[in-house]
Amino acid sequence: MGKVYLVGAGPGDPGLMTVKGLRILQAADVVLYDRLVSQEIIKEARHSARLVYCGKLPHMHPLNQDAINHLLVKYARSHAVVVRLKGGDPFIFGRGGEEASVLAAEKIEFEIVPGVTAGIAAPAYAGIPVTYRDISGSVAFVTAHFKAGSKDQTDWSKLAWAADTLAIYMGVATLERVASELIAGGREPSTPAAIIEWGTTERQRTFTAPLSELSRVAAREHVQSPSMIVIGETVRLRDRLKWFEARKQQEDGLREAF
Repeated sequence: MGKVYLVGAGPGDPGLMTVKGLRILQAADVVLYDRLVSQEIIKEARHSARLVYCGKLPHMHPLNQDAINHLLVKYARSHAVVVRLKGGDPFIFGRGGEEASVLAAEKIEFEIVPGVTAGIAAPAYAGIPVTYRDISGSVAFVTAHFKAGSKDQTDWSKLAWAADTLAIYMGVATLERVASELIAGGREPSTPAAIIEWGTTERQRTFTAPLSELSRVAAREHVQSPSMIVIGETVRLRDRLKWFEARKQQEDGLREAF
């Protein structure tokens, strides 16, 4: 009987994977990886390792969760080190808890290796701190995506003031409704908001607007998943803290000069 490691690969930038996660990946016999895991990270696996793609696109799942659970159990019974490699953190909207529960029920040893989650990293790369003294003393991580066929159980009107800053995962498709319900719950329509597409990668794009207008801006700019939505006063800090875009502009300028 082998051991399964549920490893967070971070939000996109391969440099944000933890040292521990990388070390375990390099020792793996089998790696089951998700769509948003950087190919640079995948290349760190041993040449002899079996690589199994478990990626999911919106409304398109080559392997459903039951099939992934079955594979984890199957490979753990025939290999020493199995890595379940997930974008971000396994326990933050990554179904890591579900997979760990299956392993526990099958009496298979497992370990959780946390990763940097997009709710912190994408805003940081966009120059938006999710907390800031005297501006934001609390942050809430929320998903706007739910299992097919299930109803959105989130009471957005109550969530409107549950935290100073809201970091919303997987919300592109429902952004207009979410914004309307937050405003109905008491958030000012003028509240600063941002949407960050492909955060921490070279494809990153960031757009800011008042909460009431963010869905229109996202539609106009054809923003796609994966994207992180940030709502709160700290978004105002982006104008002077957007270091990542400034670095990219400098690098692009140097390339043009040579």
